[in-house]
Formats: sequence, structure tokens, C-alpha cells
Amino acid sequence: MSDLLKQFRDKIDAIDAQVLALVNERAKLAREIGHLKDDGVIYRPEREAQIIRRLQAENQGPLAPEAVSHIFLAVMSNCRALEKELAIAFLGPLGTYSEEAALKQFGEGRQAVVCGSIDEVFRTVEAGQADYGVVPVENSTEGAVGITLDLLLGSALQVVGEITLPVHHCLLSAQQDLNQITHVFSHAQSLSQCHEWLNKVLPNAQREAVTSNARAAQMIHELVATQGTFAAAIASKRAAELFDLNILAENIEDDPKNTTRFLVLGNHGVAPSGQDKTSLVMSAHNQPGAVLQLLEPLSRHGVSMTKLESRPSRQNLWNYVFFVDIEGHQQHPAVQAALQELAARATFLKVLGSYPTAII
Repeated sequence: MSDLLKQFRDKIDAIDAQVLALVNERAKLAREIGHLKDDGVIYRPEREAQIIRRLQAENQGPLAPEAVSHIFLAVMSNCRALEKELAIAFLGPLGTYSEEAALKQFGEGRQAVVCGSIDEVFRTVEAGQADYGVVPVENSTEGAVGITLDLLLGSALQVVGEITLPVHHCLLSAQQDLNQITHVFSHAQSLSQCHEWLNKVLPNAQREAVTSNARAAQMIHELVATQGTFAAAIASKRAAELFDLNILAENIEDDPKNTTRFLVLGNHGVAPSGQDKTSLVMSAHNQPGAVLQLLEPLSRHGVSMTKLESRPSRQNLWNYVFFVDIEGHQQHPAVQAALQELAARATFLKVLGSYPTAII
């Protein structure tokens, strides 16, 4: 058995050496491509999406598609960093789901720019203090993130990507006994997403909303250091590691399919990848049938609408704008024709960006 084990390990060592040589060869080619670029744009989300989708389609196993994505994202991220380490802004502190989304999209080869609020993420990218920003836009349980939609309406930034992140909440504390918890801190949406679990398991615990889940975990850590606490935080496993807290319970969200969608914000457009989405915001005339008339070009040109969300315009009382996601890139002929007709019918139309659909 030991001889057979050694044979297998020797084969693995030989393969590892081949992989290392090939990865370095890839890095050299990526660096040469970087020298040929004349627009200064290092991150090409459409190209990276095409690579990941192709490799997942060619994958024969036993690796899962998600594993293929993770491995090659790490390769591309580190190759990209040879040109420049991208600065990525997200809602902090470290350990938030926003950071997890940034890691999923950009990998480890990036500089973290931790922001105190979603509007600070926008300002940081707009000011050129970060190359890209990652912001939550909707949750499968709680719906749209209003502040993100409002900021998109007035920002010159473009949506260059989207990320879908399964969200699994944990109850974190310095305590070992779940029954001793008297207070629970977390973001308001997370408290809502775990409402039924909290009612059943910790019905008498006081709940308090804070700016982020990771901030809740950080607060518990700081309280323990100064005075001890019987409080807990709803946050991620990563937050437990970062702030040295015990995981008292896992997967406490009421909906096991709980997923948050994030947008990637940048200062440039994105070419078609072949599997794209376009986001826009528009308003209609204040008359009967105006919204139906506004959306009719999408149906007539065969453009599928995947989202319709209304928000107060914040300009006039009872005046609304509509955030819409459609399938396809704005350069696609059918989408282009539909958008031209929409522009003629709408009182206001702004294309927020076209970008590759999220890769699972």
C-alpha cells in the first residue's frame, strides 16, 4: 500500500510541476497582452466571463463547476495583478457579505478599499480612489436595496458586472451557551431574514440593527475585550474567523435559498460576452396606460424583461421611476432597437450598463 501511495503522490508532484509551469506561461502571455492594451482598462469582465463559462462547459469532472470557477478566477486574478492590483471598494468592515462578493468576482489579487456606507462606495469609485465598487442591489427575501437604486439614478458610474451570492447566516458570540444570549445585533435585513428562527430559538433576546453584519461581529469582539457580553451577532463564518467568535448556530436564515445580488460599478463600458444583461432606469408620462405603452417595444422586439422595480423619483411628489433589467447587451440589434423606441416614449431614460450575467 505504501508503494502505491508513493506512486500516486509522485504523479501528483509531477502534475503540480506542469501546472505551475503552465500557469507561469499564462501569466507571461497575460502581461504581454497588458502591454498591447491602449485604453488602460485592465479588468475585462466580458472576457473573464467567457473564459469561465467555456471551462465550465468543457469540464469533465470530478471537479464541480463552482470549483472550476474558483480555481481559474484565482489564476486570472493573480495574472491581472501583474499589470495592476485593482482597488475594489465595498461596504465594510472586513467580513461583510459585500467583501465575500468582491472576493468571488475579483479574487485575492486585489486591494480592499473598506467603506463605511454604500454611498461612500459610490463616492470612492467616482473620485478615482478605487477602480471598482461592489454594492448590494437586491435580496431574494427582502427585495431591492433602495439606497443603491437611488444612488444609481444620479451617478455617472456604469454597471460592469453582477454577482449572486448565496447568503448563509450564522449566530456568533463569545459565549458557548446559546441559552445565555440576551441581545442580537445585525443589519436590519439580516434580522428580518432570520426572523422566524429568532422567534423560535431566542424569543426573549433583544434585537438591534447596525450598519452591517460584520460591524455587529466587530462590536461583539470589542465588547468582550472591554466588559464581556451575553450578546450575539448574525454574520458570516468569515466574520467569526476575523473577530475570534464562536459559531453557536449555522444556516439560521428562514429561507435556505436566500441569495443577494450585487452590482459591480466602474467608469467604462463592457463589450458583449454572449450572455449579458442590461440595466436601465426610466419614467413614464402621467397618463393611463403609460407604463404599458412604455414597455411595449421590449415585447415587440423579443427582449425579455427580468426585473421591474418602481422607486420614488425624489423630484416631485408621487412621481416614480422604474428600474428595469433586460436580457441582452445594448449593442445587440434587438435591444438597441427597443432602447431607441423607449427613449422616444419615456420622459426620462438612462442606461445604467450592459454586463455579463452572474456566473454561479
